[in-house]
Amino acid sequence: MTRQMTLTQAVLPTESWLAKLGLVLAGTLLVAASARVEVPMYPVPMSLQTLAISLIGLTYGARLAGATLLTYLAQGAAGLPVFAGGGAGVAYMMGPTGGYLLGFVAMAWLTGLMVERGFGRGLPRLFLAALVPATLLFVPGVAWLWAITPLDLPGAIAAGMLPFVVGGLVKSGVAALIAAGGWQALRGQK
Repeated sequence: MTRQMTLTQAVLPTESWLAKLGLVLAGTLLVAASARVEVPMYPVPMSLQTLAISLIGLTYGARLAGATLLTYLAQGAAGLPVFAGGGAGVAYMMGPTGGYLLGFVAMAWLTGLMVERGFGRGLPRLFLAALVPATLLFVPGVAWLWAITPLDLPGAIAAGMLPFVVGGLVKSGVAALIAAGGWQALRGQK
């Protein structure tokens, strides 16, 4: 199956490692900044991280998006305060949000893969490319929460998924609108 061009490939047609490194670092900064925009909730805060991750996947493609989120996790594990609430370190990553943090890599990669496989153009397709991985993020997030807290499975779902469903729909829509706007702006320049 042929891969479709991503927005970053259309804007920056060079495949240099320096350009890719710049994109990875810009992506990690975006996710870290989005983690600071949060609504404190227990045991999992609501933040704009999934919006940023969707944008990265929608514009970078699978490999570069996955590498960006792996780098983000490595930064956090190394002690940089990149997680929600300024959290950092391996101990933070093993806490209630650990499943979501690990799932971020898969979310970014799957979003990028969907874009490369034909969901990268048009608002409805971009919305699906953002929504499906964002919804699947609940699987590792809720499973982790269930495993490490005293919550039973319905309690983990109630605490780790239900409060975030509407926000996930909205963030997927916003990410799709931004990516579609990027393609529209690119077409307007040519």
